[in-house]
Amino acid sequence: MGNILVCDDERSICEMLDIALRREGHKVETVNSGEAAKKKLEGALYDVVVTDIKMPNTNGIEVLRYAHQVSPDSAVILITAVDDYEAAVQAVKAGGATDYIRKSPGLVDEIKIAINRALEKVVLSRQNFAFKRDAATRNSLDNIVGASPAMEKLKQTVRTVASTQSTVLIYGESGTGKELVARAVHVCSPRAAEPFVSINCGAFPETLLESELFGYVKGAFTGANQNKRGLFEVADQGTIFLDEISEMTLTMQVKLLRVLQERSVRPVGGTNEIAIDVRVIAATNRDLDKQVAEETFREDLYYRLSVIPVLVPPLRDRREDIPLLVNHFLKKYAPAAGKSILRANPRSLEALCGYDWPGNVRQLENTIERAVALEAGEELRVELPAERPKARAAAAGVGAGGVVTISPGSALPEGLDMEKYVADIERSLLLSALAQSNGVQTRAADLLKISYRSFRHLMKKYEL
Repeated sequence: MGNILVCDDERSICEMLDIALRREGHKVETVNSGEAAKKKLEGALYDVVVTDIKMPNTNGIEVLRYAHQVSPDSAVILITAVDDYEAAVQAVKAGGATDYIRKSPGLVDEIKIAINRALEKVVLSRQNFAFKRDAATRNSLDNIVGASPAMEKLKQTVRTVASTQSTVLIYGESGTGKELVARAVHVCSPRAAEPFVSINCGAFPETLLESELFGYVKGAFTGANQNKRGLFEVADQGTIFLDEISEMTLTMQVKLLRVLQERSVRPVGGTNEIAIDVRVIAATNRDLDKQVAEETFREDLYYRLSVIPVLVPPLRDRREDIPLLVNHFLKKYAPAAGKSILRANPRSLEALCGYDWPGNVRQLENTIERAVALEAGEELRVELPAERPKARAAAAGVGAGGVVTISPGSALPEGLDMEKYVADIERSLLLSALAQSNGVQTRAADLLKISYRSFRHLMKKYEL
């Protein structure tokens, strides 16, 4: 069902269409002038706009052009009379209007059919946008690599919860593959043919996150030149994955809670509610129970999200899966690098299985990718990630990121380049903050006591 705006200077036609379309289950608003339609378009998002062409002052063609400007995702259907038939045909041929209908005794039935056609196109457009945004291929249980008891239990949990409509909260350390599990839940669910939309809540400041999730209307803020649908709307009928949910501010938590309760969203700057049917899967690498106790995470939102909690085990607790993962990454990266590496060296594999992998599967994948790039033979030899003791670094006068420290009054090293020295320090601070915040950029910016905008500028400057 869609959100419909009807515009006609004949009140009887507006009333007739309002009754007929509401019976079909649509949400309908009616106005009696082109100016009123333009104001409505500025404050709300509509799936379909139905407008008469011949109206005083602002006609339907002007409404069409304005809708195309401020709300390009909205379909526009023109109602025509005999004397403006040619204008309607030209509007459709030019690509602005979706359809045109001549006024006749069968007007209502024809408009119902035209709206259903338009809504089908709107749904396909949203799905196409979601699929393009989701660049990675859709994953299923086959993509969760592992045969250990812990992973078999996880796969069984995914099969069980996928068939439900309940909200899922995925726990796990950074790098364990929480998004992979979320995708598997979606693909195994009845919503598999619909969009899977993923967003990292820690990667956006509060105001930007709100507009990303809920959308905005023209003029809501500086730079909002047209209406934009939020990711909740894009994911309608499908699944939205809210990664790093613990990074949401308390204000955003309140707004998310309202969406989960009401099953509707209100775009930033808008006045109308938009009904949504979305399954929510959230994930975190932090202890939400502790955050609730510290009052940094709302208890009511926690209970809304944690209907079905799912724990993804760390790699050190399922070491028997490491050989399978090594082989999986070897098959992935060797052909891409144009190398015919057949197997992993047995001694290297033994060392890999004995390592604790604090970065979990993500760290293992990076290690294998690096080893493949450096390997010249047919057997993969892997060097474990280097772990330099802090005491040794301090004794050598080396700070974070390998930057040599200079004490006040001490002699400067020969050939010192001040710009490069300062750049190295800034870069190392960025990397340290990212490591300490598990890659969450807003938290990293807070650690460095700089704005998110400055942090993003430095990230771009140093190509991180």
